[in-house]
Parts: sequence; C-alpha cells; structure tokens
Amino acid sequence: MTDVVSLGSANVDRIRYLPTDRIRDLESRYDWFPAAGETVRIDESPSLLSLEAERYENVVGGKGANQAVAAARAGAETAFLGCVGSDEAEFGVLETLADRGVDVDHVRVAADLETGKAYVFVDDAGESWIAIVGGANDAVDGAYVDRHYDRIRTADALLLQNEIPVATMERLLERLENETARPAVIFNPAPSDGAGPLCSRSTVDIVVVNETEHAALEAHLASFDGTVVRTQGADDVVATGGVDHRVTPPSVESVDTTGAGDAFCGYLAALSGEGVGLERALETATVAGSLATETEGVQNGIPDLEAVERLFESEIGHD
Repeated sequence: MTDVVSLGSANVDRIRYLPTDRIRDLESRYDWFPAAGETVRIDESPSLLSLEAERYENVVGGKGANQAVAAARAGAETAFLGCVGSDEAEFGVLETLADRGVDVDHVRVAADLETGKAYVFVDDAGESWIAIVGGANDAVDGAYVDRHYDRIRTADALLLQNEIPVATMERLLERLENETARPAVIFNPAPSDGAGPLCSRSTVDIVVVNETEHAALEAHLASFDGTVVRTQGADDVVATGGVDHRVTPPSVESVDTTGAGDAFCGYLAALSGEGVGLERALETATVAGSLATETEGVQNGIPDLEAVERLFESEIGHD
C-alpha cells in the first residue's frame, strides 16, 4: 500500500450555486473575482458572506484535505498535515477527514485563528470559480514542518498545493534535496500566484496544472526538469517532460467541476507508488477526475477505486 502525505490546506467551503449570468455580473463588479476554473486569494469580504443564492451549503474542503481524501479513496495509507482553527469542530473538519480514511493525528489546531475558507461559485453548467481566505492555513510554518519532517521524508509520495505559505514549502523542498531517499513530490500550483519558484526545485517531480495555471506559469514550467501534467477539462490530459503521454477523459454527465483536479492529484499520488507506471497512473487519475464532476461538492464526489477501475476498463482499458 502506498504511503501518501498531503501537506496543505483545510477549508470550510462555502458553496454557492448561481446562474451563469449572475456569476458574470460578479466578475464584472469585483476586480479580484476569479476566472472560470481559477483559484485566487482574497481578504475576508462581507459582501460574499451576505451573497444570496438559491442553493448553498458549507462543507469541508481545502486542496490539501481534498487531495488527501482522494488518495485514501484510491487505496493509499494517507496522512494530512496542516492547520485548522478553533472553530473546526463546529464544521466537523477533522472528524470528517478521519471518517473519510485520512490520518489527522498531527494536524495543528490554532486556538487564536479561524479555519480557512473557500468561496466556491458553481454555475448552471457545473463550472467553478474559487476565492480563498487563508485563515489557519497561513500558520503552517517551517517549525511545524520540521516537527513532522520524518513523517514526510519517509512517505512514498508527497502532495503539495499552493494554499499554505510558499516559504514553508521552499524550506521543506530544500531540506529534501539532501536526502538519499525521499518521497515523489507532486505539486499542484493552485492558486498560481507566487508558485513559480517552486516549479524550479529539483525535488519536485511532477507539476499538475489546469489551463489557467499553465498559462500563468508557462515561463517557469519551460525550465522545469520533471513531468508537467496539464489537465484541460473535458479535453485531453497531456503529460510532457519525464513522460510524454496523452489521455482522453471518459464521457460523463458533469454537474460540478470543483473537485476534478483534487481527485486527479490524489489518485496520481496513490497510484504512482504502486508500480503500475506513470502512464497507467495518469490514465486512472484522469478517470477519477472525470467521475468527480458527476457529483456536486468536492470530497463527497471523489469516487472510490472500484468505481474508477470499472469506468477505466469500459472507457480506456488495456489489451
């Protein structure tokens, strides 16, 4: 069984389901508003707290936590490392992750902070726009990583995103450079702002980006020595660099794309240590990402391995 660590964010996702024209109005009204498929950082916004929507819900999210759940659903022994606020029990953040098969024993609870938030806007076609408020995620510092360094160093795969401080990840990656044995590092630079320097670290093996992130980081990715994996919604997933491979996603009835990338990354990390080869891991992760769009929400929509393998065999398969 693959041992995966996801070092990253845990959020309370405040999901608002809105008509497409309403979201377009928000795009024109606020200069900070994300583009479709994009994640951006913002300060707390009272206007978002009072935003009316026909349907809304609050659920456990955060890219670090989501990808940990995906790795666990893929069959990996998975630990999440990060920081939540004193309000986490109100939303059941740690309890939910534990119920979904993730080890949360080493998550820090910061008594003086609130758990991070993500404002997720989903339109009629299932496309998503995401704005995050750091909260306790910003307290994931070098001292915390140092305390749990051995747990990270001995894992088979390490998942990183960009919803915790870049300096913390840089410190960790620099330390891993001195190890003769280390985990395979999969970096998902979302949001892309400030993520460029991490793409040049020799200890990053795979960078997973969507179309928006790829455009923002193209100059940095051009000099990256590892494998770049570009997801493109319903279009082909394209891997270049260490492995050159293209995967056509299966046809699905998409209702919410929010969790597709996290499902993809978690599955990729879990399978990369199983000895199946990176090409097969990419194919299976693509199926997982596609299936995740068939259900509203993120963590509850991440499919289990049995469902992924069943669709894989019918849509992609091998001789």
